[in-house]
Amino acid sequence: MTEEDKEIRGHFPVLERTVYLDNSATTQRPQEVLDGVRDLYLEANANPMRGLYQLSIDATERYEKARQDVADFIGAASSSEIVFTRNATESLNLIAYSYGENFIKEGDEIIVSVMEHHSNMLPWQQVAKKTGATLTYIYPEKNGELAPEKLEKLISSKTKLVAITQVSNVFGRENDVKAYTEIAHRNGALMVVDGAQSVPHLPVNVKDIDCDFLAFSGHKMFAPMGIGVLYAKKDLLEKMPPFLFGGEMIEYVTLEGATYNEVPHKFEAGTVNLGGAIGLDQAISFMKRYGWDTIRRREEDVTRYAFEQMLEIPHVHIIGSDKAEDHLGIITFSIDGVHPHDVAAVFDSEGVDVRAGHHCAQPLHKYLGTLSTTRASFAFYNDHEDVDKFINALRKIRPEMGFKD
Repeated sequence: MTEEDKEIRGHFPVLERTVYLDNSATTQRPQEVLDGVRDLYLEANANPMRGLYQLSIDATERYEKARQDVADFIGAASSSEIVFTRNATESLNLIAYSYGENFIKEGDEIIVSVMEHHSNMLPWQQVAKKTGATLTYIYPEKNGELAPEKLEKLISSKTKLVAITQVSNVFGRENDVKAYTEIAHRNGALMVVDGAQSVPHLPVNVKDIDCDFLAFSGHKMFAPMGIGVLYAKKDLLEKMPPFLFGGEMIEYVTLEGATYNEVPHKFEAGTVNLGGAIGLDQAISFMKRYGWDTIRRREEDVTRYAFEQMLEIPHVHIIGSDKAEDHLGIITFSIDGVHPHDVAAVFDSEGVDVRAGHHCAQPLHKYLGTLSTTRASFAFYNDHEDVDKFINALRKIRPEMGFKD
């Protein structure tokens, strides 16, 4: 373990008890994030935007600072383009409910990739059912590649919205969402980007991509569970109706109706998740402390180190590209003759945490000809010693299942 490994891992006490390789599902939280949330509740626990007393004013300022820091982190033009939600799933459902059901009509078309997480597929299935729109799927290559030319051939003047993940949670491959956005806009369609697996691992600039919507979750980038982000261009947010109704999202209420608050508050009904927003702000500060150069270097190194050794093990098959650089901290694999649940159980007995199942991507697994797989996913706090333990456990699996290789 290098001095850099020790310094970074020192922020995550839980890593002393396990080899944690399920970071695509959720990351661990550094002590700074935990301390930031704790300090908030000790020092400024009040309902933001509700009170005229100093404690509430302080809470409001912290909440809005978090919003501005998120906007800066992803290159948004204004903090008013940032809506806090519970997670990426809620963000995507908000788009589908508030934009999709109101602005997509019968005869329109929605294009979604087959590699999507269910959270960026099911909402569009519902929109299509409710509006009479056509839902069209675009298929990647078996190695995870989804060339922009495929979208170019499929899109038409009827297409009103395209929804594609920036990084697949199965392939780990980065998609060229900037090119997809250009194609979508040229054909009069909006672009929805699922950034749940990209925002934690690479610099994302929404102005550069020019996407209309971006969704991501805090818990995949060292923040607490229960806080997510929806980025949307302000002109879209202003014409979209509210997603939920109640306190704070209103401007004025009568017995006959109401007028609504300005964006983004129009979409944040009820008491907000102040602790989650502060935790997300602290997580962003933590990531900035190390910087993208360090984060990317370490994740690429540990992924390559694992990938190259996995290629040498008989009966282990990596899903997607045969190049390590195409796997953004995600290596999904299968083992001949062993069910992924058994694979995960053996790993667990060796003190290694991996994910087994369909990873909320059942249509993709069906397309790949399998029901489920095993996934190891890395964060920048993982090191070579973690990989060594992972590989040692991997080599034991078939023998423990009775196979004589």
